[in-house]
Amino acid sequence: MIVAILTDGLFAAVAGIGFGAISYPPRRAFPYIAVLAAIGHALRFYLMTAWHVDIAIASFCASLTIGIFALLFGRRIYCPMTVLYIPALLPMIPGMYAYKSVYGLLMFMQNLDAAVMSNLYLQTFLTNTLITVSTLFMLAIGATLPIFIIPKTTYSLTRKHKDKSNS
Repeated sequence: MIVAILTDGLFAAVAGIGFGAISYPPRRAFPYIAVLAAIGHALRFYLMTAWHVDIAIASFCASLTIGIFALLFGRRIYCPMTVLYIPALLPMIPGMYAYKSVYGLLMFMQNLDAAVMSNLYLQTFLTNTLITVSTLFMLAIGATLPIFIIPKTTYSLTRKHKDKSNS
């Protein structure tokens, strides 16, 4: 189990670095993006396999963890949280469920005359769409929650702290 979790985290770190490179962040952010992606994806994998948590709740827990660590890392390297957490979240997008949603919709449209098959594909479409949307929603809420909880700190991440004794 430990090897599977570490492997999952490693692949997520590589994907996070790749997604980060697209948005051209500062070089100092890349190691933190990789760590955030690895921690988040590995946590979600662990929750889903060991604790049998559904993908939406596991994604929320993982993205909340990514958001909190992005706040801490952003403060450390004077980098906005979004630069760190967005590339780290992208490997957790539920692509297979989104693909199955589109496939179910297309097959539903092609089988409108066959009642049994159209009902099956409609159910496939609705189930996978619900999973995709709820997981994406939970990813967004979890990652941005630290911004709303501690707005003053998140605003000051890219600002040098002034020494109040000199004022």
